[in-house]
Amino acid sequence: GADYYVSFENVTVGRFMGKGVQAAMVAKGLFTSGTKPVIAYLNGVPTDNNSKLFKQGYAGVLDPLIKAGKATKGPDQGVPQWDNQKARTVFEQMLVKTSNKIDAVAAANDGLANAVVTALKAKKLKAIPLSGQDATAQGAQNIISGWQSGTVYKPAKVEAVGAAKVAIAILAGGKPVTNGTTNNGKRNVPSFLATPTWITKKNINLLYTDGQLK
Repeated sequence: GADYYVSFENVTVGRFMGKGVQAAMVAKGLFTSGTKPVIAYLNGVPTDNNSKLFKQGYAGVLDPLIKAGKATKGPDQGVPQWDNQKARTVFEQMLVKTSNKIDAVAAANDGLANAVVTALKAKKLKAIPLSGQDATAQGAQNIISGWQSGTVYKPAKVEAVGAAKVAIAILAGGKPVTNGTTNNGKRNVPSFLATPTWITKKNINLLYTDGQLK
């Protein structure tokens, strides 16, 4: 029943993840190796609308590569309750299904990405292009050590400013400035949608200078 919604644009968040995976695949030369690299999707819980929007974003980047014959579609599965332990089980099953032939993973957040990292290490497999989200300490560690390609940084202070502007406009009797809508399953809610930042090893210091991590 909210009149307004303040958040980051979730399809854009997913698009950043997809572009990050694609860039990491290019950097590793996976599109010029003579074989079609297998891309897997490790999605959030299927019942969460955010999961659908994130996937819409990264699939919108990676599916065209698959359709163009530059890559192969791998396993595509959601993780119940966004549970990291279940994510590891799901990804281990993906590895079994493909005989360990997964070359890149679009993982919907840093917790799911770490489940991929843990499973790869347990099987003594090498690091692969891998996305994440939320700019967590674990995600940063995996990026620094080369196990994760990047993470989407969504600073709360940006949302806070947006929320404050909406609230002040309402209190003043005016109409808040919005830049989009968000469908909540029943209607389109006027929204202030901020743009996130894709963090890699090159710009990871931003997380420390910004106060996101110590």
